[in-house]
Amino acid sequence: MLARRGVLAALAAGAAGPALAQAWPERPIRWIVGYPPGGASDVFARVIGGHMATRLGQPVVVENRPGGGAVLASETVARAAADGYTWLHVDNGILVYNPALYAKLPYDPDKDFQGVGFIGRFPLFLVVRPDNPAQSFADLLQRAKTQAPNYGSPAVGSPHHLAMEMVKRRTGLAATHVPYRGGPAAMQDLLAGNVELVVIDSASGLPFLRDGRVRALCVLSEARSAPGSQRTDLARTRLAGRHCLWLAGHQPARRRAACGDRPCA
Repeated sequence: MLARRGVLAALAAGAAGPALAQAWPERPIRWIVGYPPGGASDVFARVIGGHMATRLGQPVVVENRPGGGAVLASETVARAAADGYTWLHVDNGILVYNPALYAKLPYDPDKDFQGVGFIGRFPLFLVVRPDNPAQSFADLLQRAKTQAPNYGSPAVGSPHHLAMEMVKRRTGLAATHVPYRGGPAAMQDLLAGNVELVVIDSASGLPFLRDGRVRALCVLSEARSAPGSQRTDLARTRLAGRHCLWLAGHQPARRRAACGDRPCA
């Protein structure tokens, strides 16, 4: 993940154009997030937006517009004026998975958006409550042959959901998907005992792991486990491929050159 100053500088420079540099921004900037409050996309948009507002002298207003795998938010930004005042918080679900999952989308990810900065990549974890009898992914795989568990993800079609479905296909794991409206809701239901497993990204899941409220059975990406950990890195076992959540800032394409190369960090 990029350092804070590097992220802010990249986002500001990407939003910029050569003309009217001193005029932008003249009003608040909208940062549209296609997921509920509390998740990784929402948190990073608010943290980065707060620092940008200090540097730019204008508020960065985060608007949560969840629904349809962030299709609603994506359409909102794609149809917005291309003037540098409307941004979209994107992930691999918006730009990569949705075009493969939906026969028709109200936006073209290749033509309707222009990248302004990359925020970071976050490995995915398969987590359970500390009292879950499964002590490893191999143990879970064996137990699931007798009784298939259910697992939660932040949304249908999310990177988390599709990563787990790939794991199921490649390992033979039997598990039933339970979609939620965001990662925090899935984690709360896991703690409450309403779901047995959750696929969560490190940005949302690390606080739960550090506090011992959940336990990771495996990592679904190339990220290495902590020394001494019993977690399995499925990517290194060549069983499940490599999966992660990546986040970036985009804005409507064909924008006017109205922002200028004005740094905000």
